[in-house]
This record gives sequence, structure tokens and C-alpha cells, in this order.
Amino acid sequence: MADYVSNPDGKGPAGGWGSLKSIARIYGESWPTPAVLETLARQNKPGGFMCVSCAWPKPKNYHPFEFCENGAKATMWELTNARCTPDFWNDHTVSELRNWKDHDLEMTGRLTHPMRFDHATDRYLEVTWDEAFDRIGRTLKRLHHDSVVFYSSGHAGLEASYLYALLARVYGTNNLPQSSNMCHETTSVGLNKVIGSPVGTIVWEDLEKTDAFFFFGQNPGTNSPRFLHPLQDAKKRGAKIVTFNPVIEQGLVSFVSPQNPFDMVTGHETKISDQYLQVKAGGDVAAILGLCKVVVEADDAAIASGSKRVLDVEFITEHTTGLEPFITFVRGANWSDIERESGLSEADLREAGETYIAAERVIGVYGMGLTQHAQGTLNVAMLVNLLLLRGNIGREGAGCCPVRGHSNVQGQRTVGIAEKTKLIPMEKLKALFDFDPPMEDGTPIVDAVKGLMAGKIKAFISLGGNLVRAVPDQKDMETAWANQDLTVMVSTKLNRSHLFPGKEAWILPCLTRTEQDIQATGNQSVTTEDSFSHISGSIGKRTPASKHLKSELAIVAGIAKATLASNPKLKWDDWTGDYSLVRDLIEATYPKDFRDYNARMFEPGGFYRGNDAHDRIWNTEEKKAVFTTPHRLNAISFEDAPGRFRLITMRSNDQFNTTIYGYSDRFRGIEGTRDVVLMCEDDIAAAGFSEGQSVTLVSDFSDGKHRQLSGLTVVSHKLPRGTIGAYYPECNVLNAIDHHDELSKTPAAKAIPVRIVADVSAVSA
Repeated sequence: MADYVSNPDGKGPAGGWGSLKSIARIYGESWPTPAVLETLARQNKPGGFMCVSCAWPKPKNYHPFEFCENGAKATMWELTNARCTPDFWNDHTVSELRNWKDHDLEMTGRLTHPMRFDHATDRYLEVTWDEAFDRIGRTLKRLHHDSVVFYSSGHAGLEASYLYALLARVYGTNNLPQSSNMCHETTSVGLNKVIGSPVGTIVWEDLEKTDAFFFFGQNPGTNSPRFLHPLQDAKKRGAKIVTFNPVIEQGLVSFVSPQNPFDMVTGHETKISDQYLQVKAGGDVAAILGLCKVVVEADDAAIASGSKRVLDVEFITEHTTGLEPFITFVRGANWSDIERESGLSEADLREAGETYIAAERVIGVYGMGLTQHAQGTLNVAMLVNLLLLRGNIGREGAGCCPVRGHSNVQGQRTVGIAEKTKLIPMEKLKALFDFDPPMEDGTPIVDAVKGLMAGKIKAFISLGGNLVRAVPDQKDMETAWANQDLTVMVSTKLNRSHLFPGKEAWILPCLTRTEQDIQATGNQSVTTEDSFSHISGSIGKRTPASKHLKSELAIVAGIAKATLASNPKLKWDDWTGDYSLVRDLIEATYPKDFRDYNARMFEPGGFYRGNDAHDRIWNTEEKKAVFTTPHRLNAISFEDAPGRFRLITMRSNDQFNTTIYGYSDRFRGIEGTRDVVLMCEDDIAAAGFSEGQSVTLVSDFSDGKHRQLSGLTVVSHKLPRGTIGAYYPECNVLNAIDHHDELSKTPAAKAIPVRIVADVSAVSA
């Protein structure tokens, strides 16, 4: 059993020397090219490249080093000197590699050649690009268009993404699911329903003017560390920060800025959260209801005394609908029910509510802790309710701030990677390219995976990602993935999805954003969109890891040319030779968002494509922002029962999505292993376990199917009673594909019903 060190209180600040040591360790493991320091100096700056990690925005007035720990790790991980060449397969079979850990697979280095899987030898074999494109095209031509899925991970730039969506639609399908289906589709659906915007409403300047941040289920210390700098600045000017999270995340406790020599030398910490409330997993509906109740009670008292109203009556009257039934519900809610469902005390919620009332301008921040629930859209609607009560959407220093994960996950949706036809300007596509786009909705990820398992989906093209590892019901997914007629993976490194090849399987290695992309008109630039709807350009300067690599755009064009019928309006070669032509097409398709696209792509901080809700234009059915009356007080789909726990799947400080950089989760004190389950001391004692004991988690989902994950070490950690934690993606084997948000179908990975049993082998030993 691997050693671990328990650190239940999250000791040690985010940032500081711990961050630098972690970066140095990854440098020592990955041995990036010597030019990595120059590359990092260009990261997230005009004329440089945008980080391939998270989608946190880039400030106009940037720091000398505008990258965080995770961004540095991602860059070094891509610029490794290690190479996974065709010779690697002389010594290894796919079956053998299935026993390797995710980290070890990626440590083999950058993929260097296009490859085809050979079932006879159980190995991948080197092929030419022409052979790969030709055979992929032939297979796609014989398959029915509805049986093929074009998936994207959120990494590829806007140019490649636009052409990828075009390829799929000319092929005849809207089967264009994307990684947001698994994380922030709840935002796209839920936020759009209540304010008419599928994305957040704030811009960078709002961070500098807000009086308070209210955090729900978002962890900047691990997932968006550059966020900690504006939070530190906010604290220095007196802003308040209130956090709701089942887990104590160190980035929201204290921070030492690596950019500040005084802080680094003295160890001076900035306290981040003024109040940190460990809400029960799935309890955010009740917690936010408690905050709303404090606001409504204060407003009722103001009316009775003739004082200034607490509600922003003018805003509510002009811009919202649905207040009265919501207010009636709030007034009738019992504090005992709120306390039970949230796991928080009335006193704590009243204190947080008073902080909200005292702040003139508030930003509501959230992440997957709010979206990945069976009632995730209700979570989002409740946060919007809270903001609407005091007019905290559509004015300076206030708004809704969902924090996206992948670097271009939001932008890919903007330029057409979407399975819903109502989101796409089909008539413009028809006019631009002289074809009849399919008008039937495509499949989101959940339905695509179910289609795979039912044998209806015959092929997956993956523009990046590690989908087999990322989705629920992982074991069934492995079997279903391998049963397809065709799997095509556009990748930079080996991952677990490569190890379950279809009947015909291809690995197509691509350039990264940091590398030169030399085409007919020279080195090409690409663009991405951040969480604040700003578009920024990137240009790579590093020598590619292999002369055999192609750009993501060139790969998309190669598949398209081999698959689609000739059409003089589809100028794949011209577009590959000059990406600015693709940007012209994007501007023609979305003129409001991409005005003067080529001229503005390297503006400091990116150019703003706009957001109607930011300007208090509500594109909802009601043409107003909508108050939502909750139909329940929690976001889960099951009842509590003796022995049943709510499992949160979590990310380590040493990972990004399914990429595992190492085995050091220093903020939680877990070292050398990921095979742990975190429980509070009272739950450990009540269950009859002891710290260090080996246990198995067993799914308690209602479909009756057996799912389990064994060999986990019990670690004492400060968590609410009934809430336990373990790592993603390992815990995906426990989540059911049918356990998802009702409206968006986002997998409900933040409250999985499980039971815990002692490992028999460990007990007998």
C-alpha cells in the first residue's frame, strides 16, 4: 500500500514556495526543452500563446510571469523531451499497457507519427498521413452519418473547431458533443434559461470593482490559480469573500503570491475567505435559499420600518419576472429544513446573508461543484435568484461568473461545435458553402455513450481528449468503445482511450499551441475564447516535437478532403495554407461576435465578443431575467439512507482533467497515491472503520447494476457528515451514465450515492 500523509485542515497556503517546488518537480520529471523558460515568459501575453490549461482570462495589464502552477505544468508537459515513437511498440502491446497508470502512459512522451492499430499483433504501426486520411475517409463514406460522432475536447483553437463543425455538418450530422457536456453544459442550459446567456456575464474590470465574491463549488487554487491574484487584490481593498464548498480548498483559505518578492521572502499570507461554509454535497439549493431568506426578511423589515428597501425594486420591476411566487416560497421556508438540507447552521447563513446585503456589488462564482448534480440547473437558477434580488447582474462589479476548465471549451461552442441546431446559423452556412445542413439535433455525450453501449454508434472521431477515461460507467465504456467500426484520436500523448481500439483505429498526432505551425503562407496563429468571452491569438515558436506532426486544422482538413464530395465552396487546401481565411469565414458566420476578427486578435486581454446579459438584454422566452421557484431543497436524485454516502469526485493539485502530472496533492496532504477515500472522523468511527484501512466503494444507484472501486485507503479529512471524497477519473467506474442533470444531461459526479465496505483481503490479512 502506498504511503500517504493526512492533512485534514489543508495546511499551507496556495501559491508561494509550494507552487514553485511543484513546478520544479514537474520540470525534473518531464525534462522539457531548454527553451521552456522563454516559452513560459510568452504565456498568456499578446503576441505569445494562450495557456493550454484552464480558460481563466488574460488581463490587459499582465504580470512579468503571467502563468500559474497549473499553466506551467501544462506547458512543460507538452514541451517534454520524451518521445513516443513507433519503436515504442516493438516492446509493448496494447493489452500490456492497460495495466499502466495514466501518469505512466503520458510519461512516454509526445507522439511522433500517425499510427494504425494492428489487431494481429496487438500493436500500433506507423503509417503515412495519406494512408490514414484515405482509409478513414473510406470508412466514413460507408457508415451512416447518424452513427458517427465528432467529439471535441475543448483544446483545439477556434479555426480548427469551426472547420471541424463544418466537416460534420457537410458529412450529414449534428453529432457534435463536446467536453462541456460533462462539466458546464448545466451552465449553457440553466443560465440560458434564466438570463438568456449560456455563459458568464462579467468582464475583467468587474473583478476590480466588486465588493464581494460568493463562491460555490469552485476551487481556484487547483483549477484556476491565476484567479488568486485578483482575489488577493480584492482583499487588500476591503472586499469580502464567502465560500460554500464541502471541501476546504486551500486556494480559498490563504495565498502567497509568487509574483510578490516580499510575500515570498516573509511568507506573508493573504487570508482569502472571510467565511468558509462546508455545505453538504448537494446542499447548495438550501444554502442559497437561506441567503435569500435573510435578504427577504431584511427587506420585509425595511418596508415595515419605512427604511430603504433591501431589494433592488427598480431593477426587479424593469428586468425580471417570477418574483412573487419565489418570495412567497422563501417566506414560507423553514430554517430547520434549510439547516437539514444544507448541513449549515442558521447563524452561519445569516452571517453570510448579511455580508451579501452589505455589499453594493457582488459576483457569484461557481464551478463543477454546482453544475455536476442531478439538479445542477436548479443550483444555477438559485444562484441567479440571489443575484437578481439586489440587481447584481448587468452592472459594474457584479454578475455571474462560471469558471470554465478547458482552454477553449467555451469558444468551440461559439463557433459551431454544438449538437443543438437552434444554436447554429444554418442558413448562413448554407449560403456560404452551398450545401443543405442537417436540421435534426445531434447527440450529447450521455446519449452518445448510451448509443455506443447499444451498438447504434459505430464511429467516434475525437479532436483531442481522453473520452474513455472521462465518462461515467467507465468499464462498460471501454468495451463499447472497442466494439466500434472506427476510432480516430487526434492526440499529443498516449492516454487510456488509445488502449481500447475499435475494429479500425487510428492515432493522429498533432502540434501543440506552443509549436510552430508552418503552412503555405508561413507560421500560423490560432485563437481561443476565455471564460469572460474574450478572444485572444496565439502563435507558437518552438520547433515541433516531430517533423511528422500536423496541426489540428490540417488534420481536420485532411479527413474532410478524403471523406466529402467535391464542392468548390469547400476550400480545404486554401484554409490550411492561411488560417486568416478561416477567421474571415467565422466573421461572416458570426458578424456580431467577430467584427474585425483578424485585426483585433492580438489585442491585450483579448477582444470582447459581447454578452447581451452583461448589458441587461435578456434573451429568454420571457425577455426578462427569470426568478425560479425551487421544487426541492437539494440537488440530488436519491434519498439519504443508513450507510449511504454522497461521494464527491475531486481533482488533485497534481492533475488537469484526466492528465495526471504526479502523485502529490499537497493541499490535502496526500502523497504518493491517488487510491484514497476522504472521510470525516465521525463518519469513520460510525462506519466502524479506522484511518489507513483498505475499503471498497460500491455504487448505490437505483438501476441495480453492480459498480465498485476497491483498494482505497481511508484518510481522515475535514468534511461534512455523510459527504466523502475520492479522485476523478478513477471514480468514474462508480457513476452511472443515467445519473445526470435533468435538463443538460451533465453527469452528476459531485454527489454519487455509494456504500463503503471493508476490503475482504485486507481484513483477512
